[in-house]
Amino acid sequence: MEALWVVALAMAVAFILWTYRWSHPKANGRLPPGSLGLPLLGETMQFFAPNPTCDVSPFVKDRVNRYGTVFKTSVVGRAMVVSADPDLNHYVFQQEGKLFESWYPATFTEIFGRDNVGSLHGFMYKYLKTLVLRLYGQENLRAVLLADTDTACRATLASWASQPSVELKDGLSTMIFDITAKKLIGYEPTKSSESLRKNFVAFIRGLISFPVNIPGTAYHECMKGRRNAMTVLKRMMRERMADEGRQPEDFLDVMIEELRREKPVLTETVALDLMFVLLFASFETTALALTLGIRLITENPKVLEALTEEHEAIVTDRKDLDAGLTWAEYKSMTFTSQVTLEIARIANIVPGIFRKALQDIEFKGYTIPAGWAVMVCPPAVHLNPEIYEDPLAFNPWRWQDKMEITGGTKHFMAFGGGLRFCVGTDLSKVLMATFIHCLVTKYRWKTVKGGNIMRTPGLSFPDGFHIQLFPKN
Repeated sequence: MEALWVVALAMAVAFILWTYRWSHPKANGRLPPGSLGLPLLGETMQFFAPNPTCDVSPFVKDRVNRYGTVFKTSVVGRAMVVSADPDLNHYVFQQEGKLFESWYPATFTEIFGRDNVGSLHGFMYKYLKTLVLRLYGQENLRAVLLADTDTACRATLASWASQPSVELKDGLSTMIFDITAKKLIGYEPTKSSESLRKNFVAFIRGLISFPVNIPGTAYHECMKGRRNAMTVLKRMMRERMADEGRQPEDFLDVMIEELRREKPVLTETVALDLMFVLLFASFETTALALTLGIRLITENPKVLEALTEEHEAIVTDRKDLDAGLTWAEYKSMTFTSQVTLEIARIANIVPGIFRKALQDIEFKGYTIPAGWAVMVCPPAVHLNPEIYEDPLAFNPWRWQDKMEITGGTKHFMAFGGGLRFCVGTDLSKVLMATFIHCLVTKYRWKTVKGGNIMRTPGLSFPDGFHIQLFPKN
């Protein structure tokens, strides 16, 4: 009996010591203020708590009010520093590859693949970025993708106009997925026996959810969706590899050419993970932002009036009123550009951008220990009233006479920053501007139901956003 008591006491002491070490980690300096929460669990539950507004999440806002713009926490078992400080954010992006490197929680690595582009560094990352820009760079946007996008938007809107209503987020996701999947892997849903997008929908539902891989949970469905999608991609790659006489038609063919080099830089795993990430990022982020954007435009008649005036002037200046959108016309959309920036600022599709400190970092009297994660928090900057007057107001005119944003800045990082500024930024802007052009010149619309948002912390529309279209003529 006495032996059991001694063992129990020893276990209790060990637990207390472990808990103390968890909550008081060692550092060569003064850690930022904050709490690491419960051992292992940390503050994960609070991080994923739903937020039904466009405002900064209560998780971040409460801690900024209590600790300041730089604080420590622990999410999904990992100690990290959260930065709502524009100076630290900018410093992190500028020191990419020197003092910081891209990092994501282990759950994200499982979701996107261990060799996904976000986990690669140095030469390999730059090499893949160069390949992707062959597809999403301005040259190909101007030559091919703008016309394809214009055609798809016209056809999609005409189809919607024949229906009593359409759920906008789902409709936009389908349209953009079909555009990008064809360019990436030659995928056409009407010619395929498998619905690749359905697998991505299952994947997305659990993407930013509590990471418990048990049947019935959103995270489990997410991993199942990934496995199914990867099965399709692997089969397509094997078929293409076996067809040596095939002429390049899409981005997957470009990947195959790289794999066939005498000394390839790529591996099949890296290529497959890249295709998976591109398929996801190309459609889901833009569809979410554009859905919120149309809701905001609907709620602000002056914005709709100014957009309509700009786009109808473009159509009036054409010799052929039914001609497709040109690159010159796209570049002339001054107010539309302001609208897309304002949508991106409020939407905050990416609630956190992760990096890892490669050595001890000193910042404003605090130490970020080597190996610790840093979560840059764009919403805390984009919705800061000291930076943006009345930050929750949808006001595209705030961007008037501002220089064109071609990279991340201290006060705007909707598309990331530094070396990892999003390679799909220009594509996203083209998609949004083209859809808005086709919508406001050809149709009126009204809200049928839905439009409420939820952030967990990623953006979603739990009730959808249903609209009805009416042709103008």
